[in-house]
Amino acid sequence: MKRSLKIGSVAGIGIFLHWTFLLLVAAIFAYYYVQSQSVGAAVSGMGLILAVFLCVVLHELGHALTARRFGVPTRSITLYPIGGLARLERIPAEPMKEFWIAIGGPAVNVVIAVGLALVLLVTGGPFAPDALQAPGRHLLASLLWINVVLAGFNLLPAFPMDGGRVLRALLALRQDYAQATQTAANVGQAMAVLFGLFGLLSFNPILLFIALFVYVGAQQESQQAVYRAFTEDTPVRQAMVTRFAALAPDDTLDDAVEALLAGTDHDFPVVQDGKIVGLLRRKQLIEALSDHDRATAVATVADQDFFTTEPGAPLDQVFRDMSEHSCSTVPVLQGRRLLGLLTLENVGELIMVSSALRSQGRRYEQRSRPVRGPVQSSSDGAASPGSTPMP
Repeated sequence: MKRSLKIGSVAGIGIFLHWTFLLLVAAIFAYYYVQSQSVGAAVSGMGLILAVFLCVVLHELGHALTARRFGVPTRSITLYPIGGLARLERIPAEPMKEFWIAIGGPAVNVVIAVGLALVLLVTGGPFAPDALQAPGRHLLASLLWINVVLAGFNLLPAFPMDGGRVLRALLALRQDYAQATQTAANVGQAMAVLFGLFGLLSFNPILLFIALFVYVGAQQESQQAVYRAFTEDTPVRQAMVTRFAALAPDDTLDDAVEALLAGTDHDFPVVQDGKIVGLLRRKQLIEALSDHDRATAVATVADQDFFTTEPGAPLDQVFRDMSEHSCSTVPVLQGRRLLGLLTLENVGELIMVSSALRSQGRRYEQRSRPVRGPVQSSSDGAASPGSTPMP
């Protein structure tokens, strides 16, 4: 993963450390050192933070292993300064499965807190929350209350916390997924406004940050729900672009630049006899202009190893694959023949159209139309239909 360091794996799930996490460790060390003028106190403070993030990893594993039980794989777990993130392959369609996956993380924190409480009972250690004021001397008590706070905070009914997903799952038992998500998002945004007001009145920057975090998280979750509601029952053919610029293998970089500037396409399939033999992305084109002569054939710089799909493939699965491969354009093939392109931009526009029609109780129905195929550059530089017909 970009900008992340793999520190290990558990049950086949890679655990990564984002580079910004190292800034947090350095900041905590500096804070405790300035406060105490003692390296030992600074190391103790860092030890507490690392112990807390071990609890965060266990929290995320609670999500991941519960998801695995329901047949949902987890790509990775990444630690950030503000917490952890388990990247699930998908959100299950069944509300109760999402409920148990969401509750699995806070449940781990509760188990940790109960276990630490039992240890303190046996050893006679302090239970009081003021143990947090001296974490170096009361590490177990500090971790106990931190896990209580982690469980409670994550169960707040607001996205992107687990409580928001729990609320959505319960609402989805009686509502459709998109409506349940919107209701849960509205609850979360209302809580964000309250956090913001309290933060302003008490001059508390932490509450203001939480308010912003919750508000943006609710907004993003609502948008993702719209995408999911549209894509889960939609075939790729309904969202693909059927008119697009294409290049021939012997076209030059100059030809590619003309195609880029003449239209709105960013990525260009390289087509020979109706079959795609390469994909030239805008980023590759710009880099090639710096490293190669302008008369270089596009076939020599185009990507030969690219992700493709079929017109009947489910759009939601392809959408997830596009995210995994970090690509914005996917060729749509029937056999080896190029039928169209699936682009994030076109999918977004189609969703906006569908949402606007849905608000009036109507549904977008794609008109039956012939696939016109790629537009290739003619010898005089003007755009003309490709010589190979697309079925």
